Amino acid sequence: MKLRLFPTLLLLASLILVPMASANHHEEAEKVFELRIYHPHEGKIEALLTRFRDHTCGIFERLGIENVGYWVETEPAEGAEPKLYYVIAHPSRQAAKDAWAKFMVDPEWKAAYADSIKDGRLVVKVDSIFMAPTDFSAIK
Repeated sequence: MKLRLFPTLLLLASLILVPMASANHHEEAEKVFELRIYHPHEGKIEALLTRFRDHTCGIFERLGIENVGYWVETEPAEGAEPKLYYVIAHPSRQAAKDAWAKFMVDPEWKAAYADSIKDGRLVVKVDSIFMAPTDFSAIK
């Protein structure tokens, strides 16, 4: 009796574990989108936009990060700076991790960053959310 149960358990395990492994591998190979929200210091939104326009977007492209879109909040809370929202795309989560590591040590980025904060830091905090498109999404 016990010997017949073992092949059944192996079959059940393969039905459960193989799709999970395939799903994880499939997700890693899929393009991912990253929503980033920048909360600027008071009076720094224009300097932040200039840094993105003149430096960051080009560096992203050079490093394989796709610029999808950039937006500025139109109705910030009273007394608050408008936030910068943007979406970038990466071939995979691993590609995102690799690109961000390269970005942080990129000499062009380091110079642009240092120049942009000579009158004070531009950003209070950054939120980052990774997203995968739905099957009905217009953008994939």
